[in-house]
Amino acid sequence: MSLGEREIREVKEEWDSPMGRLRIWNVNRFEELGFKVSRLPISIRILLESVVRNYDGKVVKVEDVETLLKWDPKAQYPKEIPFIPARLILQDFTGVPLVADLAAMRDAVAGLGKDPKVINPLIPVDLVIDHSVQVDYFGVSDALRLNMELEFERNRERYVFLKWAQSAFSNFKVVPPGKGIIHQVNVEYLAKVVFVNTANASAYPDTVLGTDSHTTMVSGIGVLGWGVGGIEAEAVMLGQPHYITIPQVVGVKLIGEPREGVTATDIVLNITEFLRRRNVVGKIVEFYGPGIKALPAWDRATISNMSPEYGATTGLFPVDELTLSYLRLTGRDETHVKLVEEYLKHVGLFYTDNYDPAFSENYQFDLSEVEPVIAGPRNPDEKIPLKSAKAMVSKLIDEYANSRGGKRSSLVSINDVEVKLSDGAVVIAAITSCTNTSNPTVLIGAGLMAKKAVEKGLRTKPWVKTSLAPGSRVVTDYLTAAGLMPYLEALGFHVTGYGCTVCIGNTGPLPEPVAKAIRENDIYTVAVLSGNRNYEGRIHPLVKAAYLASPMLVVAYALAGRIDIDFDNEPLGYDPNGRPVYLRDIWPSMDEVNSVIKSMVTPELYRRRYADVYKGDELWEGLKAPSGLLYQWDPSSTYIRKPPFFENITPEPPPLRDIKGARILLLLGDKITTDHISPAGSIPLDSPAAKYLMERGVKPSEFNTYGSRRGNHEVMVRGGFSNVKLRNLMVNKDGGYTVHWPDGKVATVYEVAMQYQSEGVPLIVFAGKQYGSGSSRDWAAKATLLLGVKAVIAESFERIHRSNLVDMGVLPIQLPEGVSWRGLGLTGNEVVDVLGIEEGLEPRKKLRIRITKPNGEVKEVDAVARLDNEVEVEYYRHGGILPYMLRKIALGY
Repeated sequence: MSLGEREIREVKEEWDSPMGRLRIWNVNRFEELGFKVSRLPISIRILLESVVRNYDGKVVKVEDVETLLKWDPKAQYPKEIPFIPARLILQDFTGVPLVADLAAMRDAVAGLGKDPKVINPLIPVDLVIDHSVQVDYFGVSDALRLNMELEFERNRERYVFLKWAQSAFSNFKVVPPGKGIIHQVNVEYLAKVVFVNTANASAYPDTVLGTDSHTTMVSGIGVLGWGVGGIEAEAVMLGQPHYITIPQVVGVKLIGEPREGVTATDIVLNITEFLRRRNVVGKIVEFYGPGIKALPAWDRATISNMSPEYGATTGLFPVDELTLSYLRLTGRDETHVKLVEEYLKHVGLFYTDNYDPAFSENYQFDLSEVEPVIAGPRNPDEKIPLKSAKAMVSKLIDEYANSRGGKRSSLVSINDVEVKLSDGAVVIAAITSCTNTSNPTVLIGAGLMAKKAVEKGLRTKPWVKTSLAPGSRVVTDYLTAAGLMPYLEALGFHVTGYGCTVCIGNTGPLPEPVAKAIRENDIYTVAVLSGNRNYEGRIHPLVKAAYLASPMLVVAYALAGRIDIDFDNEPLGYDPNGRPVYLRDIWPSMDEVNSVIKSMVTPELYRRRYADVYKGDELWEGLKAPSGLLYQWDPSSTYIRKPPFFENITPEPPPLRDIKGARILLLLGDKITTDHISPAGSIPLDSPAAKYLMERGVKPSEFNTYGSRRGNHEVMVRGGFSNVKLRNLMVNKDGGYTVHWPDGKVATVYEVAMQYQSEGVPLIVFAGKQYGSGSSRDWAAKATLLLGVKAVIAESFERIHRSNLVDMGVLPIQLPEGVSWRGLGLTGNEVVDVLGIEEGLEPRKKLRIRITKPNGEVKEVDAVARLDNEVEVEYYRHGGILPYMLRKIALGY
């Protein structure tokens, strides 16, 4: 089976498609050379098509094609392949700093006497503004309008900047605020499944990288996609491939059908726990088997959405008849749907019942065994069966109560009504997030539940902050058409925004009487949300726990007003005649739900809503943006500042140096998330970031959030490691505090880091397992760099954050199995040397970590530099991917 350039070129065909004659690359033809393409998982075939199509003998080489053709399911490949996606998607929290980097790179190129237009996306890019709306107003009919007005007031500078980018860059489109959540817009409209490139009359599988970890949602409709850091996305925009280590592929064979009363949320929370225990980190998961026929495309998208939570690179459902039905239902052009079907069948990418490739690992998951669940109190994989929920959450409440001398409550006056707020109270009930809020089954299910609850005289408890933030405008259309919106609104679930809201911490303030009672009495309160993440401190600083649940259970907990309820045996409330009303009395059947879907969810709704998806409302259209290739930076802006990453760049990268005399900035435990490292939510009044803003005349009421200020590195570096729930085990207090040595002074992480920088002392962070889990937050790596951290030494890393650290020139180092900083006896006052860097690096090289205690005792341990491939070694040698790209583009490096 010899393979050369001629054989690779010969798989290109001229294909008569429903849209005319198109060029395609049919990798099935490699079967004629003896390669068993039909035994490859579909995800590997998609990657194979990409490298074949982009083969040039220089960046993409024969060996890249051959390695994929000979993919061994059991091998753990150290080799990477260059992957070029069909397109990129961004959201505004990650998109604004990315655009700021591009604008600064244009300045740098112009300063070198080159044409700034060379800094421009080479593949289609869509940026969807969905991360900025907050739930300030709720429970009133004009909550949406009021929240959007506040959104524009707070984010005017950012939005003007993005409008400038839309005109300054070609191949770059912006979906304005209020249109929906990025992943819903992607699944319902942007995703093509098969991409038709009109510029060169070709067709190929639609693939996408996104600067949001839940980009994986689109894999539910057969579009291979996953999240990357904003830094990596910048490089891909500018023509650099995304280098990925050849993945293992885990097959999950679905059997059975979901039982009555089980939702897609229940299924994905069960799968998340199931796969977390099987360690699929860094692997692609493919779902197949007879059970997939029991899952409509929106349920599949829900399961793919939470790939980051179960650790996978992505979770792919191959395209089948149900996928095609979904494309038609969402208003895709019929000619294009026919093209999708015919193309995928022609090239062997269409799912069939006899699909049985060679997987790296293979598991069976029985949908009929799934039961209703919630997940919490602080991680998505902490599954709690609903029937056991009261006992399990009551234990947590009791433990907390006992730690402070007993249970507590407080009388609270809300709207002139006095109520009792007690431990276990649900104070936030949010139908929110990309995971569930465009799934008609659970949204219509929530609407039908609300209708039955209202008809039985039930109301939500007055201390519950309720909100509904659909992922798509279409959701409101079909809920309104079905007559269900008035019932949701009667329970306080008015539309508060079309964006991520509560799921990313844009929860807004609790009503002051409730907040005051919690603060003064330390009441154990909780949030219940239909989201995908519930990490400590993420949802709201005043809640002790957050539980993930289906939209229908969110409604149920809002009615109950407390988390410690046994839904089987305790009523949600009482009707006007004093008769108890149980959850089973208002839970809709699947027949009821499907009847509404069939009559009310139509292609016309999607076509109408997406006809003007790039046109904003009067608030957006009224923004006046500057023009020109170069952005005119405003030195007084507290939102958009010129990034520092291209300052003092030299034509040649400086020589590598060992890290010597480093101090430890933080000692951290397991499951440190990117939200711990770089918060997205509110800016606390006593934080270094707040001090910076107030010194520049920004009132606390105008702080906005960390996420909205990611275009200003001065705010973001001050927010590094400042999450109120972060536990640095060098100090006896939560939050962003650490110790400066050798004087032992305790101060904020920012203050200590700046003191070390002034002293010329490099810094190290030590951590446990799963360091950097959560969002694909490039500022978690950028802030680490700007604080002066040279290396992060951990027991294990999550995929995206490890890559982001490399891309920013921070060295991720993984301790050997069974070795931890605790086992090494670290306390934080040691001096650390990392040796073996300056003699030369190679992928996964072992480095020597030398630790010197204050008494002179020395410990040494070998650990692996997690530069996983030659390309990452090169990035690190240049000080990160941004200097690398600038040298490559402007200096022809």
